[in-house]
Amino acid sequence: MSLQVQVYGVPPRKSVGSVVQNSAPSWSTKQSVGGVTGDYGHVTMKRKLRGQCMGFKVKASFDATGAAASDAVIAVGQVTEVSKDSFWPIVKAAGDKTVVLDMYTQWCGPCKAMAPKYRELSEKYLDVVFLKLDCNQENRPLAKELGLKVVPTFKILKDSKVLKEVTGAKFDDLVVAIENARAS
Repeated sequence: MSLQVQVYGVPPRKSVGSVVQNSAPSWSTKQSVGGVTGDYGHVTMKRKLRGQCMGFKVKASFDATGAAASDAVIAVGQVTEVSKDSFWPIVKAAGDKTVVLDMYTQWCGPCKAMAPKYRELSEKYLDVVFLKLDCNQENRPLAKELGLKVVPTFKILKDSKVLKEVTGAKFDDLVVAIENARAS
């Protein structure tokens, strides 16, 4: 498996009263790390430049097994949808950053109730990668691998290892788990 990581500068946020706005994006700060193979958990995206947070893009292509290459864009302050193919490459590329995965289904009422709160957390904790996985038939192998029993389930990972699991629509428990993972 090979991994290509592209890092893009995200514009600094400007406060206007109580509203936070992004200035126009500047994609001229693009950097690239290509040809990384094997265990690439050491690739971290914690860089800040003069008040700018960094977003990153992950591309993973698989061996000659015929599996399709996955392509996911991770944006700081947003929730990123992942699949069984893109999840682990993104987690490994995050390195020692905290990663939070929302495992949900389309039909789940508590999942729908947690979605806007989860989005708010992604805007609050810019040093955390927020992912979501639709536990449909296509993604069932990953859901099974991660031990999904109920939805919603939130997995908090660091260094590609699950540190904590929060089951159900327990927002306060999720916030505590994220804070503890960030502190570790």
